[in-house]
Amino acid sequence: MATESKRMRALRTKAPAPAPMSIPEAVKLLKTFTGTKFDQTVDIAIRLGIDAKQADQLVRGSIVLPHGIGKSKRVVVFAKGNAADEARAAGADEVGEEELAKKIKDGYTDFDACIAAPDMMGLVGPLGKVLGPRGLMPSPRAGTVTPDVGKVVKEYKAGKVEFRNDDTGIVHSVVGKLSFDATKLEENIQSFIDRILGLKPASVKGVYVKSITVSATMSPGVPIAA
Repeated sequence: MATESKRMRALRTKAPAPAPMSIPEAVKLLKTFTGTKFDQTVDIAIRLGIDAKQADQLVRGSIVLPHGIGKSKRVVVFAKGNAADEARAAGADEVGEEELAKKIKDGYTDFDACIAAPDMMGLVGPLGKVLGPRGLMPSPRAGTVTPDVGKVVKEYKAGKVEFRNDDTGIVHSVVGKLSFDATKLEENIQSFIDRILGLKPASVKGVYVKSITVSATMSPGVPIAA
């Protein structure tokens, strides 16, 4: 087991009792976990009452948070013709066809999102072995296979995030930076929770959201009332 640092032990003394709190209370506490030389990323983890082995209980999607996530994502696009022009105009970091596919096959994955026009999927499909394990494979369900590539590029550049439950039924996502104004951070967190609530699979029985925790890069987790 990894040894907990002195700093983390000290911060943990500020952590709340197990009882979950409101979003404003959680953000207020989270903002006391300072002392690093960088702007910490704030993450959310929602434990769901789903059976992760059942395909009809998969919780997956994307969201453009009201106040972004504090950084601009690197986006590559598979497109040609007018669609390629639209992607470039929207701010895509790289747009291509065969040459981009070869570059990725050779190990290039220095980007945060991969978007593809529908007519490019024959080229993109074979890249699944490289992109899939990294969560970068374009898919219609995630909205990254689309005829409107320009619009989606703009969304990712504005801080759109994708999410998917893991094998234990937990959904993780970035929801901002610790330097964000408290109200903006609260609104981002609430928007993400609302998005997850709206994706409840019809086949789920019993409690859907079991627990919600927010944390900064170098902080203990803070529980939020589900």
